[in-house]
Amino acid sequence: MKALVKAKSAPGLWMQETQNPTIDADQVLIKVHNTGICGTDIHIYNWDEWAQKTIPVPMTIGHEFAGEIFDIGGKVKNLKIGQRVSAEGHIIGANSRAARSGCYHLDPDTKGTGVNLPGAFAEYIAVPAFNVIPLPEEIEDELGAILDPLGNAVHTALSFDLVGEDVLVTGAGPIGIMAAAVARHVGARHVVITDMNPARLALAERVVDCTPVDISQQDIKSVMAQLRMTEGFDVGLEMSGAPAAMDMMIDVMVTGGKIAILGLPSKPFAVDWGKIVFKLLTIKGIYGREMFETWYKMIAMLQSGLDVRKVITHRLAAQEFELGFQTMKAGNSGKIVLDWR
Repeated sequence: MKALVKAKSAPGLWMQETQNPTIDADQVLIKVHNTGICGTDIHIYNWDEWAQKTIPVPMTIGHEFAGEIFDIGGKVKNLKIGQRVSAEGHIIGANSRAARSGCYHLDPDTKGTGVNLPGAFAEYIAVPAFNVIPLPEEIEDELGAILDPLGNAVHTALSFDLVGEDVLVTGAGPIGIMAAAVARHVGARHVVITDMNPARLALAERVVDCTPVDISQQDIKSVMAQLRMTEGFDVGLEMSGAPAAMDMMIDVMVTGGKIAILGLPSKPFAVDWGKIVFKLLTIKGIYGREMFETWYKMIAMLQSGLDVRKVITHRLAAQEFELGFQTMKAGNSGKIVLDWR
């Protein structure tokens, strides 16, 4: 089969012929239809410090995908060949307190598809049946291929009650934009999204009814005044990993406000904990998706009016992966989906 492989310890990826994966009794073999390029894949492509410490070489990468079941193991029930599916990319262990308590997303033994284990940038992928997510008719393959990052957005946005609240999203990448869409869908009052990239802010405005703010050109407090906000934001969703964004968010939160952090900073940075203490802020770190509550809520919202399809800005054949990666690295795209058929 064709697969996109981190074939050597250097920048780049290579399309190669590899062996089809075999499956265990509790796994399914999925024929991949579409995959999404993730920021993690960019790190692996660039072969930065994190990738060098984390990624085994050689290995097929990629973890955002949708396809159909091609074969099933002997112990697999409730799934069938030909069924359209996606999958949770975090493969858990079975021995930790978290896993044995059903808090699967907190399992410290979790391994990542396309990060620690062979990934989905290929014609076929083997996945534990436990991780498989059947796709309803309303969710087409290319949308199914971005459920993983949408799940990050859903997990972040639904960490706190948003109904009637004023929400600040820092970082207008695809996940930030989708988090803003979730906030709007579940009943937030004002949804403000900040960035310094005009193209991404324009995309945010096309995807969701929100107030985009170029923080390099506008003062956030003047925007708050225009919205007749008198105290501060009730909920903050930090999606950028930028220290300046975090500092700004803390400054404009209401006393007693709540912040969920998904953005990963490139290196440690100082935080004014005094402001956090005196403003009585609640801060929650987010990683991945709650297994599997996030998936249920995400699919239900997509079936009841949430629409993030416009966040997909580029659709390419898998053989055009190099164009996809270079486009995403330029910073002017939304989600980029590759077709493996």
